Amino acid sequence: MELQERNQMDPQYQWDLSSLYENDAAWETDFASVPTLMEKAAAFQGKLTDAAQIRACLDASTELTRRLDNLLTYAQLRQSEDTRSTKAQELWARGMALAVQAESRTSFVNPEILSLPEKTLREIAASQECAPYRFLLQQLLDEKPHVLSAESEQLIAGFGEVLNAPKEIANALQDADLTFAPAEDSDGTEHEVTQANYILLQQSSDRALRKNAFHSFYQGFSAHNNTFAQTYSGIVKSWTAQAAARHYDSSRSMSLAEEHIPASVYDGLVASVRRHLPDMYRYLALRKTILGLDELHYYDVYVPLTGGDSHVYSYDKAKEMVLRAVAPLGETYQNTVRDAFQSRWIDVYPNKGKRGGAFSSGTYDSIPYILMSYTGDYESVSTVAHEMGHSMHTWFTKHHQPVQYGNYTLFVAEVASTVNENLLIDSLLQQTDDPSERLFLLNQYLEGFKGTVFRQTMFAEFERDAHAMAGQGQALTPQALNDLYRRLIVDYFGPELVVDDEVQYEWSRIPHFYRPFYVYKYATSYSAAVALSGQILREGEPAVKKYLEFLSMGSSAYPLDELAHAGVDMTTGAPIDAALDKFSQILDEAEQCVRQLNR
Repeated sequence: MELQERNQMDPQYQWDLSSLYENDAAWETDFASVPTLMEKAAAFQGKLTDAAQIRACLDASTELTRRLDNLLTYAQLRQSEDTRSTKAQELWARGMALAVQAESRTSFVNPEILSLPEKTLREIAASQECAPYRFLLQQLLDEKPHVLSAESEQLIAGFGEVLNAPKEIANALQDADLTFAPAEDSDGTEHEVTQANYILLQQSSDRALRKNAFHSFYQGFSAHNNTFAQTYSGIVKSWTAQAAARHYDSSRSMSLAEEHIPASVYDGLVASVRRHLPDMYRYLALRKTILGLDELHYYDVYVPLTGGDSHVYSYDKAKEMVLRAVAPLGETYQNTVRDAFQSRWIDVYPNKGKRGGAFSSGTYDSIPYILMSYTGDYESVSTVAHEMGHSMHTWFTKHHQPVQYGNYTLFVAEVASTVNENLLIDSLLQQTDDPSERLFLLNQYLEGFKGTVFRQTMFAEFERDAHAMAGQGQALTPQALNDLYRRLIVDYFGPELVVDDEVQYEWSRIPHFYRPFYVYKYATSYSAAVALSGQILREGEPAVKKYLEFLSMGSSAYPLDELAHAGVDMTTGAPIDAALDKFSQILDEAEQCVRQLNR
């Protein structure tokens, strides 16, 4: 079906941005107020010598950040509605320029605070005056060896927009400029290939369509291989240079330190997943058998293993499914989700120019918005549950934390989303004994593990190795990046997969690579979510209470401590191994369903 322009669509299925700004004119009014807030915060330069001055400065800086967050989030959401919109692009560019200016004007704060004697600073952090910022000041003390002089911090802040340019260029190329040739199905009918519908095409039962869409899609990326290599190399080099300037031994160390995560967590994830790769190979062998293929190609790894659930779910049906799935989390959680559906948190359907993929985004002052492109398949229903998990995490945080702790760290960002996904599958499994339907649902579970634990860990290896190459002075040429990615595909997908040439270009379509060392958190979060969803279903209220407290903690504690409060210790390999053991058990049941169906 041909996409419509946004203004042709029913507004009830589009998000309502009025919790941020009624319109662009209101945005302009707030934009005009920022210089005053900026000067108010900047006026504390040279005065941060006691608890009272530091508290007042942090209050002013927090208010400035809050206002800028509203401005940038609104611009980002407007741009996501239609990436072709020059007005939205203008708002984003102006907002980013203002944010960089603000960062530069307030870059003195951390160095000036840290210039105080450590004993004095610890006394200030412990004071009643600075109690609302105690944990923030503790984090600042953690960073002390890596914070530069005020002049150096101001210089780095001034380059913020430039350092972010590779990401913006790659996004513009992918979302607005990159086009793909149509793909023919087995009857010769042509189908449009876009970022938004590519995975849907890869799930088609028509293998000719899957194959042709695969080749079309990656030929589009291969045609821009040099450009993507340059943009990715640019982001890696910028992180490598910043890490060196801040006296970290690598860009990865700099990223992990931000959330107080030891390198052993990252490397332990990779080691655990590699130990369990034989189960991944077993899953691919099962996939090959069920599909009746002589050869398994990359365009065969997304198609459902069975037609056991061929429904097209209306959006109203999806809402019912999600509400039932989250019922174990209690009335407050479920009723808030119900209100989210009624209050236009979600931008539901695709439209021309709309950004691909899905995300949750909002500010301390706004609704936690969700963008997606609902198509009616099970994946779309799962996406509603997933993104609602993010938004509910945001909702609980902002209702229990002050603005300075009103967000959560990336390390725990995927926990709530994946708990919701798992609850959805478990809810549906409880409703059927039919082996075909169960196999469909078990396949969703297996695909979750494949895509989020195995695949994201593979991505984590790619990032770790690419950044290490740059740190050692090696050039990140297109061929070097392609070869690295191809080797990892061979390792992670094993002997059952025929590796087509186009596979080597897949790295260039992964937007999270422009947010370095994020992808491994999907795998750790998924593993934690497997543990937490299991506890919720087994233990009921005691586990729910701890889980909702976890959702309410925001950034008021280190993420590993927050997960420990919820009942998961990520400093050991136990949660990863337990999650992958569950993958093996689900695979056992899927194989049993196949045997039942073949009787």
